[in-house]
Amino acid sequence: MKVLIVVNDPKDWPLAISDVEIVPARAYLTDAAYAEMTSARVFNLCKSYRYQSTGYYVSLLAAARGHKPLPDVATIQDFKTQAIIRIASDDLDQIIQQSLGQIRSPEFVVSIYFGHNVAKRHEKLAQQLFKIFQAPFLRASFSHNDKEGKWQLAGITPMAASDIPEDHRDFAVDMAREYFKGRHRIFHRRRTARYDLAILHDPTEAEAPSNAKALQRMVKAAEGVGFATEFIQKDDYGRLAEFDALFIRETTSVLHHTYRFARRAAAEGLVVIDDPESILRCTNKVFLAEILTRHRIPIPKSRIVHSGNWHQLSVELGFPCVLKRPDSSFSQGVVKVKNEAELARELPALLQKSELVIAQEFMPTTYDWRVGIFDGQPLFVCKYFMAPKHWQIIKRDQDGRKLTDGEAETLPVEHCPPGLIKLALKASALIGDGLYGVDIKQVGKRFYLIEINDNPNIDAGVEDKVLKDELYLRLMRVFARRVDERKGGGLWA
Repeated sequence: MKVLIVVNDPKDWPLAISDVEIVPARAYLTDAAYAEMTSARVFNLCKSYRYQSTGYYVSLLAAARGHKPLPDVATIQDFKTQAIIRIASDDLDQIIQQSLGQIRSPEFVVSIYFGHNVAKRHEKLAQQLFKIFQAPFLRASFSHNDKEGKWQLAGITPMAASDIPEDHRDFAVDMAREYFKGRHRIFHRRRTARYDLAILHDPTEAEAPSNAKALQRMVKAAEGVGFATEFIQKDDYGRLAEFDALFIRETTSVLHHTYRFARRAAAEGLVVIDDPESILRCTNKVFLAEILTRHRIPIPKSRIVHSGNWHQLSVELGFPCVLKRPDSSFSQGVVKVKNEAELARELPALLQKSELVIAQEFMPTTYDWRVGIFDGQPLFVCKYFMAPKHWQIIKRDQDGRKLTDGEAETLPVEHCPPGLIKLALKASALIGDGLYGVDIKQVGKRFYLIEINDNPNIDAGVEDKVLKDELYLRLMRVFARRVDERKGGGLWA
């Protein structure tokens, strides 16, 4: 991938870096050679990013050409949006206070050069701001709120190369050289990649949706269809525009950074799994109960429960029955009640967290079917067996910690009951065309849909047991096809 530094005047950037081309802004905007360049990373160091200025158009046209600008237009808008600045200030509050705690003046400015500051005590702050506001050179202004007794981010603006103070110039040049040196190694290693895929994960998550071996197989498959792949974490929110696709392999929730990542990725035009609409729909069982009932999908007898109608459950559902918090997952937020007394004891705790709760008739089975659906096609089928001497797949203690879980058996799709697959496909189509884990109970020859999960588990040795590496290739071929379609190219995977 070609690396371009775009400046108003090449004299503003006196540093020569191997394999990095210095380009006058006017040339980048008007020269056909740059317009026809299929792959480039553009570092926009123009003097101004004001709306409809030369610097603004550099980033705008870079995006239109399929290049990767830094900053992108979304980041340029973020500089002007006070709400974004307030959110950044709140998110980095602890780091801000640690960095500026010894400053005695009411205002302070931190200059940031490719994520670094000349003073070591501000280094962490500089790195975090660079991750949120991706621009080569930044100037962050802070003010001290005497009433609250703490520092706040007041504003952040990009800085042109010509605006760097004389006593910072050598440092800025060194940081640029180090940045491009590191980036050059990545570009060289990935020179054959057509697109960039980010995989969001949390290496500390105890019950992540994919184990380490599965993640590595995803990377191998992605590279096989033309992706350069990078693992990112929640601190990399500001970098999303660098990529063409996002695969979320972290447990999702609406009130969580995973949803913000999905929203931002979708807004930036990335292909994203899970997409934000799927997260919203799948993580709320009230929504699922409503839409499944409306479309006559067979489900266990269910009721939406609130503080005014719970006394009717004994008549409508009988006992035992199962209570589910709308955002429950992985057997958490789900309780079985055997009688009116247990209902009266357990329900208030659930209603404290949600105005509505789902109650379902209890259907005891030795296992649940899990049908993995992606792009409207079955991907895998598993039997998840209940934990030993327990009614759920995962047995937890009172604090929600996993104690034991059941075994799993993976079957070829073609060996599974046709009615099972038909039900899974019909139900998942109501949500979207993403990646779903459809949970189904079988009672005799009849199938009942329990729930549809976004972000289903794909673990090496379990869900991939039948297809093995082919499972990951199928995933990545869909990603590649969708990116191609968005960019107007032909199918290539």
